[in-house]
Amino acid sequence: MTRKLSIGTWAYTFGPYEKNPIPFEQVVRRLGELEFDGVEIGGFRPHIHPDDYPMKCDREKVKNLVKVNGLEVSGLAADFWGTPGPGTDAALQNNAYLNLFKKNLQLCLDLGAPAIRVDTVSGPDGIPGVDRNVALKRIADLWRQCAGIAESHGVKMVWEFEPGFLFNKPSEVVRMVEEVNHPNFKVMFDTCHAYMCSVVGARQFGDKETLPGGVVEFARMLKGKIGHVHLIDSDGTLHGNETSTHRPFGEGKIDFDKVIPAIMEDARYTGKWWTIDLCFWPEAWDVTEAAQKFLAPYLARY
Repeated sequence: MTRKLSIGTWAYTFGPYEKNPIPFEQVVRRLGELEFDGVEIGGFRPHIHPDDYPMKCDREKVKNLVKVNGLEVSGLAADFWGTPGPGTDAALQNNAYLNLFKKNLQLCLDLGAPAIRVDTVSGPDGIPGVDRNVALKRIADLWRQCAGIAESHGVKMVWEFEPGFLFNKPSEVVRMVEEVNHPNFKVMFDTCHAYMCSVVGARQFGDKETLPGGVVEFARMLKGKIGHVHLIDSDGTLHGNETSTHRPFGEGKIDFDKVIPAIMEDARYTGKWWTIDLCFWPEAWDVTEAAQKFLAPYLARY
């Protein structure tokens, strides 16, 4: 299988870009000029939020813009942050979370996105008034339903774990996938988050859980469970004391000569997409081309 390279558009709207975001059209045109294979769409304002593109004709224009620039859509990072997390009481009332998932799944289908990203929404310390084991089971039960719905429409469901969200220990990540127990539910393996969770043990509840083999060992623990990959470096710090600092390639501590083979060969990642994630990096726009060039030799190998 030929591997393809995309980049997440949220890097050009979050954090330092929040007050001066780069328009979606400009991002797509630039990625086309750089001959990327695809774009991973952030379903957040000011880019492609489902409420701002309510009609199929609106979404068709977005799809055509991507296509005429020689790109494909590698996935959708959906906005689930405006409503209660899937482990909360409110998420179950009137099928609030399930309905939001369906709304974003429809956006996936209209844009031709093969995967939809989810997260636990709630912070790492847990959900007030809800036991952690109860929360995990609630989330797993709900995500199992979502995975089945997505599967029936040919869309893969992937969970992105990270320090800023509930269940960020390596063993918890493995347990969640096993608890969901659905073939269409996989992990999104972000190398930066994997470093912070397996090497640093950042923002973990209770006793820290790190791995002697770091990111490589973490990838191996998830053999057959990785459905999508985000690649970027880590310097071992948090951005704003919340989530992982997504540092440009070569400026951090990750040994990609070991990590990429662990993902591809040991963990047996079979997906075709590698997505660059420059989330919250202040010069994301300026280092986009350099990130593409860094990964070129690895893409050639795989």
